[in-house]
Amino acid sequence: MPPFHTLGTVPAKRHTVFRRPDGQLYSEELVSTEGFSEAYSLVYHHAPPTRVSAIGQPVSVEPKIALAKNMQHRSLLGFNVPAHDDYLASRTPLLVNADCAILVAAPRHSTPYFVKNADGDELIFVHEGSGTLRTGYGDIRFGYGDYLHLPKGVIYQLTFDTPDNRLLIVESYSSIRFPKRYLSKSGQLLEHSPFTERDLRRPTGLITHTDEGNFDVRIQKQHLIYPYTYAHHPFDFVGWDGCFYPYALSIHDFEPLTGRVHLPPPIHQTFEAHNFVVCSFVPRLYDYHPQAIPAPYNHSNVDSDEVLYYVDGDFMSRKSVTRGQLTLHPIGIPHGPHPGTVEKSIGAKETKELAVMVDTFRPLMLTEQAMGIEQPDYYRSWLAT
Repeated sequence: MPPFHTLGTVPAKRHTVFRRPDGQLYSEELVSTEGFSEAYSLVYHHAPPTRVSAIGQPVSVEPKIALAKNMQHRSLLGFNVPAHDDYLASRTPLLVNADCAILVAAPRHSTPYFVKNADGDELIFVHEGSGTLRTGYGDIRFGYGDYLHLPKGVIYQLTFDTPDNRLLIVESYSSIRFPKRYLSKSGQLLEHSPFTERDLRRPTGLITHTDEGNFDVRIQKQHLIYPYTYAHHPFDFVGWDGCFYPYALSIHDFEPLTGRVHLPPPIHQTFEAHNFVVCSFVPRLYDYHPQAIPAPYNHSNVDSDEVLYYVDGDFMSRKSVTRGQLTLHPIGIPHGPHPGTVEKSIGAKETKELAVMVDTFRPLMLTEQAMGIEQPDYYRSWLAT
Protein backbone atom coordinates (compact mmCIF):
# COMPACT_ATOMS: atom_id res chain seq x y z
CA MET A 1 0.00 0.00 0.00
CA PRO A 2 1.19 3.59 -0.47
CA PRO A 3 2.63 5.46 2.54
CA PHE A 4 0.56 7.42 5.02
CA HIS A 5 -0.62 10.71 3.55
CA THR A 6 -2.91 13.55 4.51
CA LEU A 7 -4.59 16.47 2.74
CA GLY A 8 -6.93 19.20 3.89
CA THR A 9 -7.98 19.67 7.49
CA VAL A 10 -8.49 16.87 10.02
CA PRO A 11 -9.05 16.99 13.79
CA ALA A 12 -6.17 16.31 16.17
CA LYS A 13 -7.81 13.11 17.39
CA ARG A 14 -9.89 10.64 15.43
CA HIS A 15 -13.61 10.10 16.24
CA THR A 16 -13.87 13.42 18.09
CA VAL A 17 -15.98 16.55 17.61
CA PHE A 18 -15.09 18.36 14.38
CA ARG A 19 -17.43 21.17 13.36
CA ARG A 20 -18.09 23.20 10.24
CA PRO A 21 -17.96 27.02 10.46
CA ASP A 22 -21.77 26.99 10.73
CA GLY A 23 -21.58 24.80 13.83
CA GLN A 24 -22.76 21.58 12.18
CA LEU A 25 -20.61 18.49 12.54
CA TYR A 26 -18.49 17.33 9.66
CA SER A 27 -19.29 13.73 8.74
CA GLU A 28 -16.49 11.26 9.45
CA GLU A 29 -16.16 8.15 7.26
CA LEU A 30 -13.76 5.24 7.69
CA VAL A 31 -12.82 3.71 4.34
CA SER A 32 -11.23 0.36 5.16
CA THR A 33 -10.15 -2.91 3.54
CA GLU A 34 -10.41 -6.48 4.82
CA GLY A 35 -12.78 -5.35 7.53
CA PHE A 36 -10.67 -3.25 9.87
CA SER A 37 -7.41 -5.17 9.44
CA GLU A 38 -5.74 -3.69 6.34
CA ALA A 39 -5.22 -0.33 4.61
CA TYR A 40 -7.66 2.45 5.52
CA SER A 41 -8.21 6.20 5.47
CA LEU A 42 -10.39 8.48 7.56
CA VAL A 43 -12.33 10.97 5.45
CA TYR A 44 -14.17 14.06 6.70
CA HIS A 45 -17.11 15.14 4.55
CA HIS A 46 -18.99 18.42 4.46
CA ALA A 47 -22.23 16.38 4.25
CA PRO A 48 -23.01 12.76 5.19
CA PRO A 49 -21.84 10.41 2.39
CA THR A 50 -25.13 8.48 2.66
CA ARG A 51 -27.39 11.08 1.02
CA VAL A 52 -28.82 9.33 -2.06
CA SER A 53 -31.92 10.82 -3.68
CA ALA A 54 -32.58 8.26 -6.45
CA ILE A 55 -31.42 4.92 -7.86
CA GLY A 56 -32.09 3.93 -11.47
CA GLN A 57 -32.24 0.57 -13.18
CA PRO A 58 -28.86 -1.16 -13.52
CA VAL A 59 -27.21 -1.90 -16.86
CA SER A 60 -25.17 -5.07 -17.36
CA VAL A 61 -21.48 -4.85 -18.25
CA GLU A 62 -20.87 -8.54 -17.65
CA PRO A 63 -18.29 -9.86 -20.13
CA LYS A 64 -19.71 -12.10 -22.85
CA ILE A 65 -17.51 -15.16 -22.97
CA ALA A 66 -16.78 -16.61 -26.42
CA LEU A 67 -14.11 -19.10 -25.37
CA ALA A 68 -14.09 -20.39 -21.79
CA LYS A 69 -11.31 -22.94 -22.31
CA ASN A 70 -8.27 -21.96 -24.32
CA MET A 71 -5.24 -24.03 -25.34
CA GLN A 72 -3.80 -21.84 -28.09
CA HIS A 73 -1.46 -18.86 -28.32
CA ARG A 74 -3.52 -15.79 -29.19
CA SER A 75 -2.80 -12.32 -30.51
CA LEU A 76 -5.28 -9.45 -30.17
CA LEU A 77 -5.02 -6.05 -31.88
CA GLY A 78 -6.09 -3.73 -29.08
CA PHE A 79 -6.07 -0.58 -31.21
CA ASN A 80 -8.73 -2.19 -33.42
CA VAL A 81 -11.24 -1.58 -30.62
CA PRO A 82 -13.06 1.55 -31.81
CA ALA A 83 -13.01 4.82 -29.93
CA HIS A 84 -16.20 5.85 -28.11
CA ASP A 85 -17.44 9.20 -26.86
CA ASP A 86 -18.43 7.77 -23.47
CA TYR A 87 -15.81 6.48 -21.01
CA LEU A 88 -17.78 3.59 -19.52
CA ALA A 89 -19.08 2.52 -22.93
CA SER A 90 -15.53 2.51 -24.28
CA ARG A 91 -14.30 -0.01 -21.69
CA THR A 92 -13.95 -3.30 -23.59
CA PRO A 93 -13.23 -6.54 -21.67
CA LEU A 94 -10.95 -8.93 -23.57
CA LEU A 95 -9.61 -11.50 -21.09
CA VAL A 96 -11.25 -12.46 -17.79
CA ASN A 97 -11.21 -14.97 -14.95
CA ALA A 98 -12.42 -15.08 -11.35
CA ASP A 99 -9.51 -12.90 -10.15
CA CYS A 100 -9.27 -10.13 -12.72
CA ALA A 101 -10.37 -8.69 -16.04
CA ILE A 102 -8.14 -7.14 -18.70
CA LEU A 103 -9.80 -4.38 -20.70
CA VAL A 104 -8.87 -1.73 -23.25
CA ALA A 105 -10.60 1.59 -23.72
CA ALA A 106 -10.45 4.51 -26.15
CA PRO A 107 -12.65 7.26 -24.67
CA ARG A 108 -12.94 10.51 -26.62
CA HIS A 109 -14.51 12.68 -23.93
CA SER A 110 -14.16 13.39 -20.23
CA THR A 111 -16.70 11.83 -17.89
CA PRO A 112 -19.58 14.23 -17.08
CA TYR A 113 -20.70 11.73 -14.44
CA PHE A 114 -18.81 10.15 -11.55
CA VAL A 115 -17.57 6.54 -11.53
CA LYS A 116 -17.22 4.08 -8.65
CA ASN A 117 -16.07 0.47 -8.99
CA ALA A 118 -17.39 -1.60 -6.08
CA ASP A 119 -16.26 -4.84 -7.75
CA GLY A 120 -12.54 -4.28 -7.38
CA ASP A 121 -9.42 -2.16 -7.69
CA GLU A 122 -8.61 -0.61 -11.05
CA LEU A 123 -5.15 -0.23 -12.51
CA ILE A 124 -5.37 2.08 -15.53
CA PHE A 125 -2.32 2.26 -17.79
CA VAL A 126 -2.27 5.36 -19.99
CA HIS A 127 -0.94 4.39 -23.43
CA GLU A 128 -2.06 7.52 -25.26
CA GLY A 129 -3.50 10.76 -23.97
CA SER A 130 -3.24 12.95 -20.91
CA GLY A 131 -5.53 14.62 -18.42
CA THR A 132 -6.51 14.76 -14.78
CA LEU A 133 -7.82 12.08 -12.45
CA ARG A 134 -10.24 13.84 -10.11
CA THR A 135 -11.35 12.34 -6.78
CA GLY A 136 -12.46 13.56 -3.39
CA TYR A 137 -8.93 12.83 -2.20
CA GLY A 138 -7.54 15.42 -4.63
CA ASP A 139 -6.36 15.55 -8.24
CA ILE A 140 -3.60 13.69 -10.10
CA ARG A 141 -2.31 14.78 -13.50
CA PHE A 142 -1.60 11.85 -15.82
CA GLY A 143 0.02 11.19 -19.17
CA TYR A 144 1.73 8.65 -21.40
CA GLY A 145 3.10 5.71 -19.43
CA ASP A 146 1.30 6.33 -16.15
CA TYR A 147 -0.25 3.62 -14.03
CA LEU A 148 -3.26 5.03 -12.13
CA HIS A 149 -4.19 2.86 -9.14
CA LEU A 150 -7.79 3.38 -8.02
CA PRO A 151 -8.63 1.30 -4.95
CA LYS A 152 -12.04 -0.31 -4.82
CA GLY A 153 -14.80 2.14 -3.97
CA VAL A 154 -13.03 5.40 -4.84
CA ILE A 155 -15.39 7.77 -6.70
CA TYR A 156 -13.59 9.42 -9.61
CA GLN A 157 -13.80 11.39 -12.84
CA LEU A 158 -11.35 11.32 -15.76
CA THR A 159 -10.82 14.63 -17.54
CA PHE A 160 -8.98 14.21 -20.85
CA ASP A 161 -7.02 16.94 -22.62
CA THR A 162 -7.75 15.66 -26.15
CA PRO A 163 -10.07 13.06 -27.79
CA ASP A 164 -7.13 10.75 -28.59
CA ASN A 165 -6.87 8.38 -25.63
CA ARG A 166 -5.89 4.71 -25.32
CA LEU A 167 -6.03 2.91 -21.99
CA LEU A 168 -5.20 -0.58 -20.73
CA ILE A 169 -7.26 -1.41 -17.64
CA VAL A 170 -6.73 -4.26 -15.18
CA GLU A 171 -9.71 -4.78 -12.90
CA SER A 172 -8.72 -6.76 -9.81
CA TYR A 173 -11.16 -8.45 -7.44
CA SER A 174 -8.54 -8.32 -4.66
CA SER A 175 -6.35 -5.44 -3.51
CA ILE A 176 -3.49 -4.46 -5.80
CA ARG A 177 -0.30 -4.14 -3.78
CA PHE A 178 3.44 -3.68 -4.15
CA PRO A 179 5.37 -6.98 -4.30
CA LYS A 180 6.15 -8.29 -0.82
CA ARG A 181 9.84 -8.83 -1.60
CA TYR A 182 10.22 -5.08 -2.21
CA LEU A 183 8.89 -4.19 1.25
CA SER A 184 10.40 -4.04 4.72
CA LYS A 185 8.55 -5.54 7.68
CA SER A 186 7.10 -2.09 8.37
CA GLY A 187 5.98 -1.62 4.75
CA GLN A 188 8.69 0.71 3.40
CA LEU A 189 9.93 0.09 -0.14
CA LEU A 190 13.42 -1.33 0.24
CA GLU A 191 16.66 -0.17 -1.38
CA HIS A 192 16.59 -2.93 -4.01
CA SER A 193 13.07 -2.05 -5.15
CA PRO A 194 12.92 -0.80 -8.79
CA PHE A 195 10.84 2.18 -7.61
CA THR A 196 10.43 4.04 -4.32
CA GLU A 197 7.96 6.25 -2.52
CA ARG A 198 9.52 9.27 -4.28
CA ASP A 199 8.18 7.92 -7.57
CA LEU A 200 4.56 7.75 -6.36
CA ARG A 201 2.44 10.75 -7.30
CA ARG A 202 -0.20 11.27 -4.66
CA PRO A 203 -3.31 13.48 -4.87
CA THR A 204 -2.85 17.24 -4.57
CA GLY A 205 -5.02 20.31 -4.61
CA LEU A 206 -7.93 19.11 -2.52
CA ILE A 207 -10.98 21.31 -3.16
CA THR A 208 -14.06 20.92 -0.97
CA HIS A 209 -17.20 20.98 -3.13
CA THR A 210 -20.24 21.92 -1.05
CA ASP A 211 -22.76 22.01 -3.93
CA GLU A 212 -26.16 20.45 -3.39
CA GLY A 213 -28.34 19.13 -6.21
CA ASN A 214 -28.44 16.02 -8.37
CA PHE A 215 -25.08 14.35 -9.03
CA ASP A 216 -24.85 11.34 -11.32
CA VAL A 217 -22.70 8.56 -9.83
CA ARG A 218 -22.35 5.28 -11.81
CA ILE A 219 -21.52 2.42 -9.44
CA GLN A 220 -20.34 -0.97 -10.70
CA LYS A 221 -21.22 -3.98 -8.53
CA GLN A 222 -21.30 -7.60 -9.71
CA HIS A 223 -20.89 -6.45 -13.33
CA LEU A 224 -23.92 -4.17 -13.18
CA ILE A 225 -23.73 -0.37 -13.44
CA TYR A 226 -26.18 1.22 -11.01
CA PRO A 227 -27.09 4.87 -11.74
CA TYR A 228 -27.17 6.60 -8.35
CA THR A 229 -28.17 10.22 -7.79
CA TYR A 230 -26.38 11.88 -4.88
CA ALA A 231 -27.99 14.89 -3.20
CA HIS A 232 -24.60 16.58 -2.85
CA HIS A 233 -21.31 16.72 -4.72
CA PRO A 234 -19.36 13.52 -3.95
CA PHE A 235 -16.06 15.43 -3.77
CA ASP A 236 -17.02 17.20 -0.55
CA PHE A 237 -13.92 16.08 1.43
CA VAL A 238 -12.61 18.76 3.81
CA GLY A 239 -9.68 16.53 4.77
CA TRP A 240 -8.46 12.97 5.01
CA ASP A 241 -5.54 10.91 6.21
CA GLY A 242 -4.42 7.30 5.89
CA CYS A 243 -2.97 4.75 3.47
CA PHE A 244 -6.03 4.14 1.26
CA TYR A 245 -6.09 6.56 -1.68
CA PRO A 246 -5.44 6.72 -5.44
CA TYR A 247 -1.94 7.36 -6.76
CA ALA A 248 0.06 7.36 -10.01
CA LEU A 249 3.32 5.62 -10.88
CA SER A 250 4.97 6.16 -14.26
CA ILE A 251 6.37 3.15 -16.09
CA HIS A 252 9.23 5.51 -17.03
CA ASP A 253 10.20 5.69 -13.33
CA PHE A 254 10.59 1.90 -13.10
CA GLU A 255 14.34 1.23 -12.81
CA PRO A 256 15.21 -2.05 -14.55
CA LEU A 257 17.39 -4.76 -13.02
CA THR A 258 20.06 -6.30 -15.24
CA GLY A 259 22.62 -9.09 -14.96
CA ARG A 260 25.46 -10.90 -16.73
CA VAL A 261 23.00 -13.42 -18.18
CA HIS A 262 19.29 -13.26 -18.93
CA LEU A 263 17.14 -12.70 -15.85
CA PRO A 264 13.56 -14.04 -15.63
CA PRO A 265 10.38 -11.91 -15.78
CA PRO A 266 9.93 -11.52 -11.97
CA ILE A 267 12.63 -8.82 -12.10
CA HIS A 268 10.08 -6.71 -13.99
CA GLN A 269 7.32 -7.14 -11.40
CA THR A 270 5.59 -3.91 -10.41
CA PHE A 271 2.34 -4.95 -8.68
CA GLU A 272 0.74 -8.07 -7.27
CA ALA A 273 -2.75 -9.16 -6.28
CA HIS A 274 -4.44 -12.46 -5.44
CA ASN A 275 -3.54 -14.93 -8.21
CA PHE A 276 -1.90 -12.49 -10.64
CA VAL A 277 1.02 -10.07 -11.04
CA VAL A 278 1.72 -7.03 -13.25
CA CYS A 279 5.20 -6.43 -14.72
CA SER A 280 6.81 -3.52 -16.59
CA PHE A 281 9.26 -4.09 -19.45
CA VAL A 282 11.25 -0.90 -19.95
CA PRO A 283 14.32 0.23 -21.93
CA ARG A 284 17.43 -1.29 -20.37
CA LEU A 285 20.95 -2.52 -21.03
CA TYR A 286 21.25 -6.12 -22.15
CA ASP A 287 23.10 -8.89 -20.32
CA TYR A 288 26.85 -8.36 -20.26
CA HIS A 289 28.37 -11.86 -20.03
CA PRO A 290 30.64 -12.17 -23.14
CA GLN A 291 28.59 -15.19 -24.30
CA ALA A 292 25.20 -13.93 -23.15
CA ILE A 293 22.07 -14.48 -25.22
CA PRO A 294 19.85 -11.49 -24.42
CA ALA A 295 16.69 -12.96 -25.96
CA PRO A 296 14.59 -14.97 -23.49
CA TYR A 297 14.78 -18.75 -23.52
CA ASN A 298 11.77 -20.92 -24.33
CA HIS A 299 9.42 -21.22 -21.40
CA SER A 300 6.71 -23.71 -20.50
CA ASN A 301 3.83 -22.13 -18.63
CA VAL A 302 2.75 -24.69 -16.06
CA ASP A 303 1.27 -22.27 -13.53
CA SER A 304 0.20 -19.12 -15.35
CA ASP A 305 -1.36 -17.55 -18.40
CA GLU A 306 0.92 -14.80 -19.71
CA VAL A 307 -0.48 -11.65 -21.30
CA LEU A 308 1.84 -9.08 -22.89
CA TYR A 309 0.57 -5.65 -23.90
CA TYR A 310 2.98 -3.97 -26.31
CA VAL A 311 3.35 -0.24 -25.74
CA ASP A 312 6.28 0.99 -27.81
CA GLY A 313 9.70 0.09 -29.18
CA ASP A 314 11.15 -3.01 -30.82
CA PHE A 315 10.37 -6.05 -28.68
CA MET A 316 13.45 -8.27 -28.89
CA SER A 317 11.73 -11.68 -28.94
CA ARG A 318 8.86 -10.90 -31.32
CA LYS A 319 8.38 -10.15 -35.01
CA SER A 320 5.71 -7.85 -36.46
CA VAL A 321 4.61 -6.41 -33.13
CA THR A 322 2.27 -3.41 -33.27
CA ARG A 323 1.40 -0.82 -30.63
CA GLY A 324 -1.57 -1.88 -28.53
CA GLN A 325 -1.20 -5.56 -29.45
CA LEU A 326 -1.87 -8.15 -26.75
CA THR A 327 -0.53 -11.70 -26.81
CA LEU A 328 -1.85 -14.54 -24.66
CA HIS A 329 0.44 -17.51 -23.98
CA PRO A 330 -1.65 -19.95 -21.93
CA ILE A 331 -0.93 -22.56 -19.29
CA GLY A 332 0.03 -25.92 -20.75
CA ILE A 333 2.14 -25.13 -23.82
CA PRO A 334 5.61 -23.55 -24.21
CA HIS A 335 6.29 -20.22 -25.83
CA GLY A 336 9.50 -18.47 -26.73
CA PRO A 337 11.29 -16.11 -29.09
CA HIS A 338 10.28 -16.00 -32.72
CA PRO A 339 12.60 -17.64 -35.29
CA GLY A 340 15.75 -15.60 -35.90
CA THR A 341 15.36 -13.31 -32.89
CA VAL A 342 17.71 -15.33 -30.66
CA GLU A 343 20.62 -15.09 -33.11
CA LYS A 344 19.81 -11.46 -33.81
CA SER A 345 19.99 -10.58 -30.10
CA ILE A 346 23.55 -11.86 -29.60
CA GLY A 347 25.93 -8.94 -29.22
CA ALA A 348 23.15 -6.35 -28.88
CA LYS A 349 23.77 -3.81 -26.13
CA GLU A 350 20.32 -2.53 -25.19
CA THR A 351 16.60 -2.72 -25.84
CA LYS A 352 14.12 0.13 -26.20
CA GLU A 353 11.05 -2.05 -25.62
CA LEU A 354 8.14 -0.87 -23.50
CA ALA A 355 5.41 -3.31 -22.48
CA VAL A 356 3.07 -4.30 -19.66
CA MET A 357 2.71 -7.96 -18.69
CA VAL A 358 -0.08 -9.57 -16.67
CA ASP A 359 0.54 -13.13 -15.47
CA THR A 360 -2.53 -14.87 -14.04
CA PHE A 361 -2.38 -18.07 -12.01
CA ARG A 362 -5.76 -19.25 -13.27
CA PRO A 363 -6.71 -19.60 -16.95
CA LEU A 364 -8.17 -16.62 -18.76
CA MET A 365 -11.34 -16.74 -20.85
CA LEU A 366 -11.69 -14.79 -24.09
CA THR A 367 -14.65 -12.49 -24.68
CA GLU A 368 -16.62 -11.97 -27.86
CA GLN A 369 -14.86 -8.63 -28.32
CA ALA A 370 -11.47 -10.35 -28.04
CA MET A 371 -12.32 -12.85 -30.77
CA GLY A 372 -13.36 -9.95 -32.99
CA ILE A 373 -9.86 -8.41 -32.93
CA GLU A 374 -7.83 -11.64 -33.03
CA GLN A 375 -5.03 -12.44 -35.46
CA PRO A 376 -6.11 -16.06 -36.07
CA ASP A 377 -2.79 -17.50 -37.31
CA TYR A 378 -0.59 -16.17 -34.49
CA TYR A 379 0.08 -19.69 -33.17
CA ARG A 380 1.82 -20.46 -36.49
CA SER A 381 4.25 -17.55 -36.14
CA TRP A 382 6.98 -19.78 -34.67
CA LEU A 383 7.29 -21.75 -37.90
CA ALA A 384 10.54 -20.92 -39.67
CA THR A 385 10.10 -18.92 -42.89
